[in-house]
Amino acid sequence: MRLGGEHARHDDGQFEHWRQAVSTAFVPLAVVSTAEDGAARFTGTLRTTALGGLQLSEVGGRAVDVRRTRMSIKRSDPGLVKVGLQLSGRGVIVQDDREAVLGPGDFAVYDTSKPYDLHFAEDFSMFVLMFPRELLRIASRELGTVSARRIPGSTGMGALVSPFLKNLHHSVVTGTMPTTSLVEDAVVDLLSAAVQSEAPADAAAPGATLLLRVKSFIDAHLHDPALDTTTVASHHHVSTRHLQKVFEADGHTVAGWIRHRRLELCRRDLRDDRFRSDSIGTICARHGLVNSSHFSRLFKDTYGVSPRAFREQEPESITA
Repeated sequence: MRLGGEHARHDDGQFEHWRQAVSTAFVPLAVVSTAEDGAARFTGTLRTTALGGLQLSEVGGRAVDVRRTRMSIKRSDPGLVKVGLQLSGRGVIVQDDREAVLGPGDFAVYDTSKPYDLHFAEDFSMFVLMFPRELLRIASRELGTVSARRIPGSTGMGALVSPFLKNLHHSVVTGTMPTTSLVEDAVVDLLSAAVQSEAPADAAAPGATLLLRVKSFIDAHLHDPALDTTTVASHHHVSTRHLQKVFEADGHTVAGWIRHRRLELCRRDLRDDRFRSDSIGTICARHGLVNSSHFSRLFKDTYGVSPRAFREQEPESITA
């Protein structure tokens, strides 16, 4: 089945089809029915589409347990983060020895690189956003302090973000979602702010605040071809050596992060209909990569396909 604008519904004993579809759409998962009548009368839904680097999915069913095990992580670890917004029913997310009990409007973040459990005792529906871990603008080591923490949809940052996510879900369901990079950026910014607001006050590791400021500065100045480690360090009044250590603790180098973000934005623009008439050279120059030949080599080395071939590909779809 093709998912994205369409949706799949499985009835009357078709639990196995739904289970396979869910595992294919997300990451390898172990799913079992916990209903009193087993999977005999299971009804499930799954709807998935893409927004730039984000995968947006509505998933629903009844009385199931979902597990991400160490064995399944060993088989496939694409380094993704998931954010689950409870639409109906009640859900429980367990990870890092924490348990988030979600009612409608509540949401939580969890990391596919670590084991987690999801429990749905009755009928439920959930809106799930899945995206590369580096898009969530918090330090990698902080992710373990915020996973499986309930973010209530009625107070604090959650009261701002939850309605936004509900509207985004409505756009997915009705097929009216705008295909603009501004929406993708807004989603990531709001989620990052909401997740960070739930972090324990003492959870931030040394350098974490600096890292967030620097990454934000880099994103705002990617258009400048002269942006480099020295420029970034000077602006933040730290030595290049100290800045490199902060990034190394996050698993990156400063130059590598700048290159990564430039390539990601170029890849996004290559798929954006607004820039269909822009040349590849114009797109890469927009994000500070002025040598188009060098950009093409970098792009192919990173993504395994040339920018031109990537641009001509059909939008990715998920099948099950």
